[in-house]
Amino acid sequence: MYILILLDKQPPYSKIRFIYKPKTIIMKRLFFLSLLFTVIDSLAQDDSTVIIKTPLKEEATDTKVFYSQKVINTKTVEVHRKGIMEFSIDHYFGDLAGENGGPKHGFFGLDAIKDVRIGFQIGLSDRLNVIFARAKGSGFVTNQYEFGLKYQALKQKDNDPSHPISLTIFANDVLSAMKATDTALHLENSFEDFGSRHSQVVQVLAARKFGKVSLQLNPIYLHTNYVEPGAQENLFAIGGAIRLPISKKIIFLADYFHTFRSQSSIDFFDSRGISFHDPFGIGFEIVTEGHVFHLNFTNATDILENRFIRGTTASWGDGEFRWAFTLSRNFILFWTKNSNGT
Repeated sequence: MYILILLDKQPPYSKIRFIYKPKTIIMKRLFFLSLLFTVIDSLAQDDSTVIIKTPLKEEATDTKVFYSQKVINTKTVEVHRKGIMEFSIDHYFGDLAGENGGPKHGFFGLDAIKDVRIGFQIGLSDRLNVIFARAKGSGFVTNQYEFGLKYQALKQKDNDPSHPISLTIFANDVLSAMKATDTALHLENSFEDFGSRHSQVVQVLAARKFGKVSLQLNPIYLHTNYVEPGAQENLFAIGGAIRLPISKKIIFLADYFHTFRSQSSIDFFDSRGISFHDPFGIGFEIVTEGHVFHLNFTNATDILENRFIRGTTASWGDGEFRWAFTLSRNFILFWTKNSNGT
């Protein structure tokens, strides 16, 4: 685009030249457009018709009340997400003190094995888990196989008062595959048929996290298909648990159960010189990369609820408590798409 006619310096102005200034024109136009947009933007900011959007409410997230699937003896409200498989090993040693403990008897119980459990827990969905396990067993009933289901009905959520607790239902069936003793002895392992080898547990676990402290209450119902004459087939117990962090990776744990027995059952076992005690455990949870390790102390000699609820005869007061540990690790069994489709 041509801008100006340039004449000679002196008359008669015989020479005329046209000068082409494209860059100058483009720069002027760019400057004009920039100025125009600046004015428009200023007017828009002062425009009272602009709608101010209210910030969205912070989305509530699930609260992890417990870090692992087990406290000491009791399970927790937690479940694994879909596709996650947990492999766990529980090990209960012999008495640490008392008549069968100390340095002279099994080196504080470390030379003895009361019970061992190897288990798998698989997330079929984000709320439903299935459990398969094999336990050695202690006492008269051994060689146990467990099949269980764990369903989380409610989840505590951060920043949402309408979801104040987590609630989980656990149920199992345990089969003893040991060789039965003579039925004439009427012992608890004098199984009469295949059905008498089973026992079942139904447990409701309700928990809430208060700040850093987690509390749990868990009533439990136990039915044993075959019991010795005078014993109870059906037992009800109430349990509780606490999780208290000491540091980022070390947590104090404790749980307790009280079993309600009929007076006739108590008298029956007293006549045989057998007295029962409430299972009580304390321990420490150690969180490491990829593993969760529990170092525990408990008077329970059996790992499965089906056994320690009805058969704990060891006493803390007599030194009949033991070292125990739980080691667990999670694996991805199968991949699932999350809500974003990734």
